[in-house]
Amino acid sequence: MDTLIQIYTATHGWLFESLVLPALYALGFMDFAELAFDATEIFILGVVQLVLIYVLLRPLEAWFPAEHWADRKSVRTDVLYTMLHRLGIVPIGIYALLTPVVDGAEAQLRLLGYIPYGLEELLPWLVASPIAAFLAYLVVLDFADYWRHRLQHRWGVWWALHSLHHSQRQMSLWTDDRNHLLDDVIGGLWFSAVAFVIGLGPAEFVAAMLTIRFVESLSHANVRLSFGRIGDRLLVSPRFHRTHHGVGIGHEGARYGCNFATLFPFWDMLFGTANFAYRGTATGISDQLQGRDYGESFLSQQWLGLKRLAGRA
Repeated sequence: MDTLIQIYTATHGWLFESLVLPALYALGFMDFAELAFDATEIFILGVVQLVLIYVLLRPLEAWFPAEHWADRKSVRTDVLYTMLHRLGIVPIGIYALLTPVVDGAEAQLRLLGYIPYGLEELLPWLVASPIAAFLAYLVVLDFADYWRHRLQHRWGVWWALHSLHHSQRQMSLWTDDRNHLLDDVIGGLWFSAVAFVIGLGPAEFVAAMLTIRFVESLSHANVRLSFGRIGDRLLVSPRFHRTHHGVGIGHEGARYGCNFATLFPFWDMLFGTANFAYRGTATGISDQLQGRDYGESFLSQQWLGLKRLAGRA
């Protein structure tokens, strides 16, 4: 691990000092050096993520596909979403947009006397086990994300944006980042607020994001795969999450869908939204069968999302 960290640090330093910093100086953008330093880190981590998910997950899609498609045309837009998110373009924009808001709120809370305590302070026994501490942070983050996801389905205004994610009829490892940009901003605020409240440090924040993103890429993959009767109840599998995206299942019903958890199905089991009865169903939204258009290109999808939002509002 120390060797990997040294390689990463050296790569980050070389890329920033040799390419990014000279470019900023030449363009007269040195005021953005600090932001560019963070952006370089996001870019490197994004490249690592893309390599890992493609090398590890794409062969699984080829060998054990949940669905066979005559062509992969609609997947191409999802690849664009993934590139924009994982290589940093969307996260950097959201970071620049939200930083003043988050910093201002944090400053006000500290003035009022609120100092966030990490889980290690609340549960001292976690100090002796960094792995247990990290898992504890993931459990709390996943609990918060479960309720964010349920609200996305329950509130019509929010669903107007989130439905873009569910409109993919060819769900694959690239589908995770298929989101409306405004929905990404809301999700960024939600995650940042929870991270601040539980005292999540920068290193743990990055590690948690990488872990969550990889599991989400796996759970969206076009793979006929489960983790077994017990495993499916411990970690969200592609089969478990495909049911969440199923036509007539993923958004319909008394609870506006099922299988909302990102990492741990325990939350769905606890709150009565788990559905382990896999039917190999196609993915998408029922109103697509009646001809509703969610767009094919990135721009059309973003525009139609705003129109749905205006209609709901």
